[in-house]
Amino acid sequence: MGSALSSDPAYLPATVRRAAKILITGHFAVGKTTFVRTLSEIEPLRTEEVMTQAGELVDDLAGVPGKKTTTVAIDFGRRTLSDSLVLYLFGTSGQDRFVHLWESYAQGALGALVLVDPRRLADSFDMMARLEEMALPHAVAVNHFDGAPRYSDDELRQALDLLPDTPLVTCDARDRASSVRAVIELVDHLLDHLRELV
Repeated sequence: MGSALSSDPAYLPATVRRAAKILITGHFAVGKTTFVRTLSEIEPLRTEEVMTQAGELVDDLAGVPGKKTTTVAIDFGRRTLSDSLVLYLFGTSGQDRFVHLWESYAQGALGALVLVDPRRLADSFDMMARLEEMALPHAVAVNHFDGAPRYSDDELRQALDLLPDTPLVTCDARDRASSVRAVIELVDHLLDHLRELV
């Protein structure tokens, strides 16, 4: 007879033996909270707060009309990859004033998926520089917003100054299938990176 816990998605199956931690990161208002919510099999932990007039002085709202909330600490979700492996998703805050939190969350992470807004490519430079300084393997997912410009992979790689082996994918953070594909690209990259270290 099966346990009631085994059918509840809030609980991990008893067969899970390994867990992996990845960051979902990127600049302010790029879709990290939406991505974690879309991908998580459990109700995600969110630390969104209503933006205030004081925040308008430090958060650039150009290109993100209608944004009313912002993540002030972390978004946390979970995705079971197999009978024995679970992935923990740590969605980071995008503002510079939360860098100290971001650095704490990065500890123990296997890698990061960097979300990029094609309307504001330059906003990604600081985050990607931090990942490179930490030598944290990462993949880049261009989150296509409605009405955003479309660029070729070559144009994006050049604009973002990506290394040839850095995976680059497109996704829509609202769509589960494309979000899953983005994470698969990251996981494949991490596996290749681990093989190189062995």
